[in-house]
Amino acid sequence: MAELSFDALAREIASTRVSMLIGGLDTGKTTVALLAVRQALAAGKTPVLVDADVGNSTVGPPACVGMRVFRSPADLETLERPDALHFVGSVTPTRLVLQQVVATAVMAERARELGDVVIIDTTAVASGVAGETLKYHKTELCRPEKVIALQRGEEMEPVVGMLRRFLGAEVLIAPTDPRINPVSPDERARKRAEAFAAALAPPLERWKVRPTVFAPTLPVGLNLGRLDGVLVGVQDQRGACLGLGVLSHEDDGLRVETSITEGMTGLRLGSLRLDIDTYRATTINLREVIFGV
Repeated sequence: MAELSFDALAREIASTRVSMLIGGLDTGKTTVALLAVRQALAAGKTPVLVDADVGNSTVGPPACVGMRVFRSPADLETLERPDALHFVGSVTPTRLVLQQVVATAVMAERARELGDVVIIDTTAVASGVAGETLKYHKTELCRPEKVIALQRGEEMEPVVGMLRRFLGAEVLIAPTDPRINPVSPDERARKRAEAFAAALAPPLERWKVRPTVFAPTLPVGLNLGRLDGVLVGVQDQRGACLGLGVLSHEDDGLRVETSITEGMTGLRLGSLRLDIDTYRATTINLREVIFGV
């Protein structure tokens, strides 16, 4: 079979109800996804992008799965503004696998309701136990008609074989474009910090919060100072994420700093501590933070 170019892959995706892109770092997943968005718009369709790359988000802030509905090419100019969010709480794909899978499946189902073409962009972890587990269960629950695997050499063959064998997935394999410039870890960290800064840009409200508004529930007697700086998802009563917040501890209890002013009914604890001055995130273990073990 002839190798498919990025333009040819985009045409395939634009004519498919639901597609999922998988591949390692700097293989061009987002590039192909956005090409497909343009192809679908040109064909008079309504494409929806589900951005499940929690560490290198294109739609919405990091640590979330974001969804964007495109009704015109002009929407591409404000790509970072999500139409819906689902909080995960980590920027590390190998952590919180359950939360990532659930968030992606929920957003994909919502996308089906809103658009003609659903495109799911995923994290760059696609090998090893965690990577294969992520891709297996995302494919299992999101039910894409096509999986697009971008690879260098034969790096995607194990996960492709697994998806075909166990889930009967139709997988198109294509090489990455050698013209794609790799992004350094420092540059990724800088962009992530900028995205957190944008999500938590002033003006921010500071709301005093009770220990009873959290998921997971805080145990009685917890030293609330342990939660200082922890990233939270601001939730409404329908389970949707309205945006991000950061906890701060003071003598009289906890407060959340957030740009969300309406609709907040609860806070989901993330597995990140955010430096509000630099917006650099540090991974934490919630079990250790809450229970000290």
